[in-house]
Amino acid sequence: MKEVKKPKKFMISYYAIALIVLLILNFFLFPRLMSPRVTEVDYGEFLQMVEDGEVKEVQIESNQIIFGDKSEPENYYKTGIMNDYRLIDRLYDAGITEFGSPIIEQMSPILSMLISLVLPIVLIVAAGQFLMNRMAKKMGGGMGNAMSFGKSNAKVYVQSETGIKFSDVAGEDEAKEILSEIVDFLHNPQKYTEIGAKMPKGALLVGPPGTGKTLLAKAVAGEADVPFFSISGSEFVEMFVGMGAAKVRDLFQQANEKAPCIVFIDEIDTIGKKRDGGGFSGNDEREQTLNQLLSEMDGFDGRKGVVILAATNRPDSLDPALLRPGRFDRRVPVELPDLKGREEILKVHAKNIRIGDNVDYNAIARMASGASGAELANMINEAALRAVRDGRKYVTQADLEESVEVVIAGYQKKNKIMSDKEKLIVAYHEIGHALVAALQSHSAPVTKITIIPRTSGALGYTMQVDEDEHNLMSKDELQNKIATLTGGRVAEDLVFHSITTGASNDIEQATKLARAMVTRFGMNDEFGMVAFETVTNQYLGGDTSLMCSDKTSAIIDGKVVEIVKQQYAKAEELLRTNIQKLHQLAKYLYERETITGDEFMEILNAELPQIETYQTSEDDE
Repeated sequence: MKEVKKPKKFMISYYAIALIVLLILNFFLFPRLMSPRVTEVDYGEFLQMVEDGEVKEVQIESNQIIFGDKSEPENYYKTGIMNDYRLIDRLYDAGITEFGSPIIEQMSPILSMLISLVLPIVLIVAAGQFLMNRMAKKMGGGMGNAMSFGKSNAKVYVQSETGIKFSDVAGEDEAKEILSEIVDFLHNPQKYTEIGAKMPKGALLVGPPGTGKTLLAKAVAGEADVPFFSISGSEFVEMFVGMGAAKVRDLFQQANEKAPCIVFIDEIDTIGKKRDGGGFSGNDEREQTLNQLLSEMDGFDGRKGVVILAATNRPDSLDPALLRPGRFDRRVPVELPDLKGREEILKVHAKNIRIGDNVDYNAIARMASGASGAELANMINEAALRAVRDGRKYVTQADLEESVEVVIAGYQKKNKIMSDKEKLIVAYHEIGHALVAALQSHSAPVTKITIIPRTSGALGYTMQVDEDEHNLMSKDELQNKIATLTGGRVAEDLVFHSITTGASNDIEQATKLARAMVTRFGMNDEFGMVAFETVTNQYLGGDTSLMCSDKTSAIIDGKVVEIVKQQYAKAEELLRTNIQKLHQLAKYLYERETITGDEFMEILNAELPQIETYQTSEDDE
């Protein structure tokens, strides 16, 4: 549940106005409403009504006479006192014998207080609560925060609400092992205090987006069965200087009150960036917030059982003071899952899905190489949606394979119209990739080739899946991969004697690999083991920055071009030697639009029949 803070200034004004209105009502309106209506008449009319027998009862006071008539309901009148010594006789003659007791019953004091004070106050408070709730819903992230200065707005979860355990997190065994010690400390703190050990105050979860950092933090709270405070780093950022620091103080105050508990700060790099020397790039509000966070982490007693967890995918941008021992003592890597991890993640997310008996999770995990936990969960969901669209009650292997392609390359654009020549060019292009890959050693086997356009913009693609997980790549493997990337363009040039824009992505990837071989991997004889590029934001795309002289940069560019040209020539030689197979496979793909790796290898290894090629004539060019 999220704690909604009240807009105090607005409510103070509301209650002040309500109090003034209540006082006015009590002085002027309520007395008139709670007393019977009395009509004023002259003395002569009073005597006339007595003589006519219309008066039922009379009350004689020092300065006025109050009387009531015989109608239903009774009407009340009043008149002034006159020097009439015969008044008593007139009343006796008219049959009125009781004229001394009060004829207008006064309301009970308790009832009067309930009506004039208690009931209005209850209504005012109820209306105020209704207004606050409406404002909290409508202005939650905007004006609501502006009216709740210094409040953290941290979401508080308990174990019964989250229900997340370590069993719900797969593929991150190392991270779970590290965090399980924190859970054990929250369960049995005396085991650690007896030996004099101190529990780490904080743990920093580091990894790419979608790997399960937030899920791991919730799992720690679920296993420990303690309150779980969750807040994003961006929620500390305020327009006014000092408000972020006040929110940090409020967060740690709440945590100390509910200890033992876990405080989780997501995207901590928002407030934890390295401090600069000020100037135009300085941010006083953010730096004050960071300083307050550092102070609070130093100030609280870890023995109470308050554990700070934080997550980021930009650890290189964090301030060193935040990472020192005594603050975030542990750095927990939450990396992309390996083959075994991907298989386990698929099984976890498939628990709530009706899966067919023939599903091979290992094959799907190999196809989804490099996928994060969030992407794997999306693959399972896409497979279930595909099964529903096809009218089936369970998910098949084909559904899962297609879902991998959907997440990687997008949905099929079945209605996209391509001319026969464009379709033929794409077929030769994809077969060029597959054929170069198959004719080389140290290349992943081809599993699928298609020329059906995808929503990602690809007009076709060739899928290669390694049999095993690879953590290292040799120089030969990288060169073969570059040759495979050039295979599509080579096939276009060989067959059609022209080139198209379809190889733009291949060119980009080949150039990137060749540059990495020279500048980062030390795979060039001239430079040797010298690095010219550094990787920044390794979890967010892995941008690189070149650090060398202009002369060296020019030499590097030449080496990159040389590597790509060598592999282009290699791919050209392979395809020229196997030109008949290229024509045969391209014709088959053109007719079928999609073929499997088994079909591809069967045709490749078969004897060459006498076939008619698709080489273009001079008139077609």
